[in-house]
Amino acid sequence: MRVIGIGDNVCDKYIYLNTMFPGGQALNFAVYTKMLGADSSYMGTFGRDEVAEHILATLDELGVKHERCRQYDGENGYARVTLVDGDRVFLGSNKGGIAKEHPVVLDSDDMEYVKQFSHIHTSNNSYFDSQLPKLAEAGLSVSYDFSGQWTDPEKVARVAPYIRYAFLSCGSIPVEEAEKICRAIHEAGCPMVITTRGSYGSMLYDGNRFYEQKPQLVEAVDTLGAGDSFAAAFLLSYIGSLEDKKAQGRADQGAFIKKAMAAGAEFAAKTCMVQGAFGYGRALV
Repeated sequence: MRVIGIGDNVCDKYIYLNTMFPGGQALNFAVYTKMLGADSSYMGTFGRDEVAEHILATLDELGVKHERCRQYDGENGYARVTLVDGDRVFLGSNKGGIAKEHPVVLDSDDMEYVKQFSHIHTSNNSYFDSQLPKLAEAGLSVSYDFSGQWTDPEKVARVAPYIRYAFLSCGSIPVEEAEKICRAIHEAGCPMVITTRGSYGSMLYDGNRFYEQKPQLVEAVDTLGAGDSFAAAFLLSYIGSLEDKKAQGRADQGAFIKKAMAAGAEFAAKTCMVQGAFGYGRALV
């Protein structure tokens, strides 16, 4: 399966380790799906500094294609991070760096390029919302990670009609409130809404019913990237099942969802055993 992450890339600078790790929701999706065996690509904006150099070198080492990325003079995106009892605590960021001024804007050549992919993943940190209608008009499968921005009704209204899958981080709210949010985003136009809820597991709403998945509990080294890894594994499994259904003439929506949620939980647990989103740390300069 060919998939692509479009949007944010950063280095998470672990101050207490004096080490930076590549990350970002869209970039993590490309890396995680590559680790899971997909033909993965990434499209985004890079600055010209040691952060950008490290991320690009890591993509090359992992075999993630990035031929349609942009690069500009200026500072690459980064975040400053520390850990408290295995959970990430963000100390601040430069809000995407150069990507704020030069976000990805899809031209006609880009559109022909992205039509080659079975699925596209992007996020609330990608400065990419304005491009979603183009992808929807082309009939492309798109997922969007709201992270915690599901609290913004204007963003939900702007994004939900143009995506097929919404991912939300809802670990800090009661399940009843999470269910209400899932219904609202579905009513706004997104067919499938998935919440990751930390140690409470995950929940999915498809307009008909709710599905729940318990987490695979581990002694976490670092939870950074757990939600992104869940999304990557879920999407590969679910979309793969849909493509197989077309080929084989089978249809079992509920079974596909349960299988995909279990795959997401399993891979997220593995991610929590790695420092950084997926490792590949480099000493801070």
